[in-house]
Amino acid sequence: MARGEVVVTAQQIKNRKRFEKIVTISLLIIVLLLCISYFVLNIIYNEGSFTISMDKNTYLKSNLVMYESMNDRSNVRKLTASNLEFMDNISIKWLPENINNEAEGSHNGENYIAYTFYLENQGNENINYWYSVVVDDVIKDVDDAVRIMIYRNDESVVYGKMNANTEKPEPGTVAFRDDEDGTIILEKRADMVPDQVDRITIVIWLEGDDPECVNAILGGEMKIHMDITEEHVEEENV
Repeated sequence: MARGEVVVTAQQIKNRKRFEKIVTISLLIIVLLLCISYFVLNIIYNEGSFTISMDKNTYLKSNLVMYESMNDRSNVRKLTASNLEFMDNISIKWLPENINNEAEGSHNGENYIAYTFYLENQGNENINYWYSVVVDDVIKDVDDAVRIMIYRNDESVVYGKMNANTEKPEPGTVAFRDDEDGTIILEKRADMVPDQVDRITIVIWLEGDDPECVNAILGGEMKIHMDITEEHVEEENV
């Protein structure tokens, strides 16, 4: 064998081919995972930032119906609020005073999402129902400064994330829950009499007065949904 000549054995060739195969399979797996992630996120965010769904058994058992307009009171299973391409921080003081009565369906304003719909007891007995708000996804911790105000008829409650420093609710808010399934709001509506209609308005915005409304959350996104059910499995613990 001449000086400087490199000898490549069959084992080395075999190892090289094995390495190339492993690299190729790894790259294919990474591409597949990226495609799956894109597909999932595309489904999540193309449906809008907020949806409302009612369990089909709720209507079958209690005759509670959900609809968007008083002009069409037929039951629907799912409602979707219009999205905003961009949302800057505002103050709750900037929201319209009549926001819960100004329109039906989506009536977003500058830098806030607002959606109004109805729940009606079309049965013959008093009923109870639950409504919960569940977080599907959060990007860049934007939920730190998010406020969700829910009107039931003319009564409203503002919800927000617990202050990270004081570990207390932000002023004027009820603290988000921290359930493992992503539930941040859970409320029971009791003793709804026959033919009674509840007008529900949800308003979502970034609260500029929140100390955690900082530049770090710029570009963040939040996907949530509301569920309407006749019962809640943790009723005895709530």
